[in-house]
Amino acid sequence: MLVSLVYRGRERLKIGLTRSMQTFDYLIVGQGIAGTSVAWHLHWANKKILIIDDPQLPCSTRVAAGIFNPVTGRKLVKTWLADELFPYAKSFYQRIERSLETTFYHPMEMYRPFRNEAEKERYLSLAKEESHQPYISTAQTDYPSSELIHAPLDGITIKQAGWVDLPNFLDQSRNYFEKLGSYLPAHFSTQDLTVADDGVLWQNLRFGAVINCMGVGAEQEKLFNWLPFNPVKGQIIDCFMPGYDLNTIVNQGIFILPQSEEMVRVGATYSWHDLDWNTSQEGRAYLDDKLRKLVKRPYKIIAQQAGIRPSSKDRRPFVGRHPQHERIYILNGLGTKGVTLAPYFAGQLTKMLLFDEELHPDVNINRYFSLYSNPGSM
Repeated sequence: MLVSLVYRGRERLKIGLTRSMQTFDYLIVGQGIAGTSVAWHLHWANKKILIIDDPQLPCSTRVAAGIFNPVTGRKLVKTWLADELFPYAKSFYQRIERSLETTFYHPMEMYRPFRNEAEKERYLSLAKEESHQPYISTAQTDYPSSELIHAPLDGITIKQAGWVDLPNFLDQSRNYFEKLGSYLPAHFSTQDLTVADDGVLWQNLRFGAVINCMGVGAEQEKLFNWLPFNPVKGQIIDCFMPGYDLNTIVNQGIFILPQSEEMVRVGATYSWHDLDWNTSQEGRAYLDDKLRKLVKRPYKIIAQQAGIRPSSKDRRPFVGRHPQHERIYILNGLGTKGVTLAPYFAGQLTKMLLFDEELHPDVNINRYFSLYSNPGSM
């Protein structure tokens, strides 16, 4: 009988797994947004999975605010594949909510105050474009007279935006798969894998295939360290803001995301340097300065978090099969838009695994096979 370790709070409990559970269809490494999305898709396909995740390692998904936004940046660029990604993500999260009888998917409009007259003119012109019309409303609002935020020129409203409570999504999913015997807290190293013609061995367990969803940790593993990762550090702050009761996301250089009563989450910073998981005074000061210029209410910063987003050089996810090992796969490099990218491309990867369907060419890691030059190594 195989004995595994399961952590609940600070206790370490031993549970027995029957011999019939020693063979699985898929090993999913990592239980962030990528790994959890793959797990649900394979579970719905009636595949036998095991998710392993090291609870001692930091997780960028747990730091992320979970905002999804179909129109981004100062130029109001329509999010890549928005017409496909957003409906798919909505269906994905709501299906899980029904299954778990909980709520973590929160549709919410986003309000973007105009900074100046030139920006106002430019945004109103962009809003007339056919591709943007499903996502932007230019109707006048009451915000110019708001006692909460500065919006003297008014602004535009982004539709089909919102946020996912990612810690709740991860915790609820983990509990579900743990009850099924499909989750195990464990450290992973490529050196522990043995790839054979008929499967992959890890810790005396046999799998049909392994899917790497380790986030930035994949950069350190030999299997996929040749991919051009471009990690980005981000910081957010949580603030107590008495009297602030807007039920919308406000975005002007930073976002203000309402949480519980009179609590808001504010972010985010972007840094390609000092890539650690530590918060900084510089990050705090940057967000504090931006927030003071945007809100009219006093507030108190009560918490600060930092995370490292697993981004890619071309800002497209890494999805697909290893160039040498046919039983090794990856879903990674989701960057700042993992909330919508993960469900959609987890679905594509599942179809590749089960039906050998083609991946979207912009995400297939075969676009980088020329960088792989270490055959025979694990």
